Amino acid sequence: MATASLVASGCIMLRKCHLNTCSVGIATQDPALREKFTGTPEDIVNYFLFVAEGVRHKLAALGARTLDEVVGAVEHLRVKPTPHWKAKLLDLEPLLAEPPAGAPRRFVTAQPWDLGDHVDHDLIRRSVDYLESSPPAGGRGVELALPIDNSRRAVGTMLSGEIARRHGAKGLPDGSISVRLTGSAGQSLGAFLAPGVTLELCGDANDYIGKGMSGGRIVVYPPATARFAAEHNVIIGNVALYGATAGDLFACGLAGERFAVRNSGARAVVEGVGDHGCEYMTGGVVVVLGPVGRNFAAGMSGGTAFVYDPNQQLRARANLEMVELESVVDESDLWLVHSMIEAHVRFTGSTLGRRVMDNWEHLVSRFVKVMPTDYKRVLQARRAAARRSTGLHVVGGGRP
Repeated sequence: MATASLVASGCIMLRKCHLNTCSVGIATQDPALREKFTGTPEDIVNYFLFVAEGVRHKLAALGARTLDEVVGAVEHLRVKPTPHWKAKLLDLEPLLAEPPAGAPRRFVTAQPWDLGDHVDHDLIRRSVDYLESSPPAGGRGVELALPIDNSRRAVGTMLSGEIARRHGAKGLPDGSISVRLTGSAGQSLGAFLAPGVTLELCGDANDYIGKGMSGGRIVVYPPATARFAAEHNVIIGNVALYGATAGDLFACGLAGERFAVRNSGARAVVEGVGDHGCEYMTGGVVVVLGPVGRNFAAGMSGGTAFVYDPNQQLRARANLEMVELESVVDESDLWLVHSMIEAHVRFTGSTLGRRVMDNWEHLVSRFVKVMPTDYKRVLQARRAAARRSTGLHVVGGGRP
């Protein structure tokens, strides 16, 4: 419906909205292009009037006057015959079963939203003495441990909310609350995680780990008894660090698709990612110690990624519309990557990370820096301005 509305107002589906070059003046901030926009509110109104008219024709054909009359009316549905052998194996009778007489077929009452059994209530209760201290108590922080399964979603989110209420966006000092989880975590582990909280997971995690994370640390590693090589197995799901603004993620294993999508400040080390890694990333740092899927860095406008690429496959898999691939030669970049991998080994015990550290001088040349072109231009302009403000200048192309 949204796409059709755009088309009704003049969109011609050029699919380059992110380039600021929309020829019909819709997805652009360029004044010259914006003048080309000819759409009006009446165009959208007319489109929805036609949609409504089409819906009323369909309803009339079914002998109904309102949408409420046809919601759940399975008697109007029939199974379309098909010669495909696989389709013949489907039993659609459960979908076509009519509800008991008098039972509602559509939404009539809101479903109860009960968070009474959320695991974070226990975490808050066991941390309340530390949370109530103002400023937070010094010395040894709170250390908690509990099992987890994938029915437990958004572990650490309510705890983070409580921290934000009591101590604001700055959260708590690093290491204030450490939670060791064992098992398979459900979706959104550590969502909106506040500074000062560490979630250490011995096991694996579902999708959206670290979503909106605003501080703290998430560490995921397989059990010590695991017989598989961690760097060859998936340990966290899709869309990790979606919209994260700060914090650290260390994953001893592979991640699913869209790793660090829209990440704007978090730092992460992972041992391989699926398709669309670092998509629309605007900030932060990501170190990938293994393979990446296709379309890596698509729409990436900020932040930096460092990929270990011994087989030189990154160029074929990266989306180079907005980024450049560079060798890692700057001393600050070398220290950054080294320190992040060192922390990854310290927190997860990663065999792959330790192997890279032990052979650093031989393997560092195989890292590739993924740098957004516009972001690089901004950083260069800032450095030049800083040099001018301190009176430094370059002579003959040499060092300042």
